[in-house]
Amino acid sequence: MRIKRPLAIAATAAAAAFCLPVQAMAAPPPPQSSPTAQTVRQPLERQVLPERDGWASSGAGTTGGSTATPDRIFDVRNRTELVSALAATGTDPRIIRVHGDIRANTGPAGELSCVDYAAGTGFSLEQYLYDYDPARYGTDQEPAGEQESARRKAAANQAAVIRWDIPSNTTIVGATADSSITGAALRINRANNVIFRNLTVRDSADCFPAWDPTDGDHGNWNSEYDLLQVINGSTNVWVDHSHFTDAPNLDINQPSYFGRPYQVHDGAVDVTNGSDLVTLSYNRFSDHDKLLLIGSTDSTSRGDVGKLRVTIHHNSFENVGQRAPRVRYGQVDVYNNHFTTSAASPTPYTYTFGAGVESHIYAEANAFTMPRDIPASSLIRHFKGQAITAVDNTVNGKRVDLLAAYNSAATADKQLVADGSWTPTLRTKVHPAQAVPALLKNNVGPVYTAGGGN
Repeated sequence: MRIKRPLAIAATAAAAAFCLPVQAMAAPPPPQSSPTAQTVRQPLERQVLPERDGWASSGAGTTGGSTATPDRIFDVRNRTELVSALAATGTDPRIIRVHGDIRANTGPAGELSCVDYAAGTGFSLEQYLYDYDPARYGTDQEPAGEQESARRKAAANQAAVIRWDIPSNTTIVGATADSSITGAALRINRANNVIFRNLTVRDSADCFPAWDPTDGDHGNWNSEYDLLQVINGSTNVWVDHSHFTDAPNLDINQPSYFGRPYQVHDGAVDVTNGSDLVTLSYNRFSDHDKLLLIGSTDSTSRGDVGKLRVTIHHNSFENVGQRAPRVRYGQVDVYNNHFTTSAASPTPYTYTFGAGVESHIYAEANAFTMPRDIPASSLIRHFKGQAITAVDNTVNGKRVDLLAAYNSAATADKQLVADGSWTPTLRTKVHPAQAVPALLKNNVGPVYTAGGGN
């Protein structure tokens, strides 16, 4: 007779041969120090986004798979089980509990490497570097020809293995605080009403970055995958108490080719292509360069105008390089976050808030802990934007007018004005910026134990 019992936070998940639906069991309530904690004592996977908690609480709110019936609850421990749970037919609510570390780059015979994905395609990095060396190929056109075609085939082989879509009406949670997904490119793609909580997501490394000599002044290597994408009109998405990182496979340890870093990571959480109503709360973002891109193009052809409304509150940003966030078009509320950069950061710091075309960032009561040689004027960067709101933020414990600091160093053609076009109303309590570092110290990233399991 099998006995079901709750999982302890430190428990190690046992291997399982199949993805079996099981009945959820009660678990201890989440820590009450978080404003996202539920007043009703219910398992993590049954919780919903509280009212007025950011843009994702708009409309019908975000409930994910909280009402899933027993046959729509899945405990998963490997790639096969997780892919099966995501692909289960029907739009009825589903709950997926992740146990242990699920590794995306795996096949029937075990771990897959970049060599495995390139097999049979004719791709050779050595030949690719020879064929498209700017000294030989030039710098005025993107690569084309045999090796570029082979690179695309190899890249498609990897994408078929690691790119997974999370469907509508789904709650996906880590069963314990050490549950994780490694190497996957997760997407919320044309989906609505999704909750993603209590998971570490790491290292969605692209085996086959593309060289573009026309990108920037000196060309760049561009990788394909984000840790989590919210794309193609997806709405009502809540991402909470999760950790997004490149570690241990940091870009700083990659080689350089053609004088440019061979960067194998793209975004952490990107919201693009007309997606809308997203709340990011109590997450930890660490050791990543291009972090949060909200709106992927200056063009209006993607349906972004009037969309891309995102709330980013009570998150910790540790040694991230840029885009925290970079915004086009959207109304983005950024409050009570802690941004820290160490002098020994493995990710070079570039900027935090990127003001893109018709962007409307409202940055309030955020705390910045930075080395003294990073000036407050560098925290904002101009990308064709016109306005930004920045009030009651602190840098190293002292209140700083970030907009004034930026404008004091910006050229006349890149000045920004205060944005009076909107004021956020969908908020939990706004804490003083001075209190944010202590408040978030032990309360970001995965911290929960989910109910159920076997």
